[in-house]
Amino acid sequence: MVFDPTHIVADVQQLRTLYRMPHQLVIDKERPLIDDATREFIVRSPFVLVATVGGDGTADVSPRGGPSGFVQVLDDTHVAIADLSGNNRLDTLENIVTNGEVGLLFVMPGHGETVRLNGRACLSTEPTILQGFTVGLKPPKVAIVVEVTGTYIHCAKAMQRSRIWDPASWDTYADAPDGAEILVAQQVVASGVTAEMVRADLDTGYARDLANERA
Repeated sequence: MVFDPTHIVADVQQLRTLYRMPHQLVIDKERPLIDDATREFIVRSPFVLVATVGGDGTADVSPRGGPSGFVQVLDDTHVAIADLSGNNRLDTLENIVTNGEVGLLFVMPGHGETVRLNGRACLSTEPTILQGFTVGLKPPKVAIVVEVTGTYIHCAKAMQRSRIWDPASWDTYADAPDGAEILVAQQVVASGVTAEMVRADLDTGYARDLANERA
């Protein structure tokens, strides 16, 4: 299949001819403040996707995970995310310093709905924030602090279509390429290095880094 650019949707007016207008409830559900139920969802969520934009307009999204409490709700307009160990590319952090616009998607295991949160972010080294994350974790070097401009629940249809929480579907993906196979295919490892060797090295590194995060 070859992409045909003559079929590009070029403006919002053209786009809107393809879709019905959203229900008023969908419009009204976005709020500028964090309510009590959203607060509990966020602080209990062990996984969040962080989308940022660089100074050149390039978008990036990064997964962030940890035990419940690795994200704090500071008040009804601010959240803080512990910056736990990663690959040190610092794409997300550099984008925040440069631009600051972020979009967050909080995921709860077994739940179809997710919480979306948009806002302006900065990096903080404030000791009271760094020491306030999950008991058992070392204080991170920095926290991503986001001032909320809007938050709302995202519907469960994507999760239901994907069957992502249905163990009966998981065997379908058991033979999908993992990170080790992708690195070998990209030829970013030395010649003769196999996926099994890369996989073992990754597992060792993951275990070491996760152990070093514990207090």
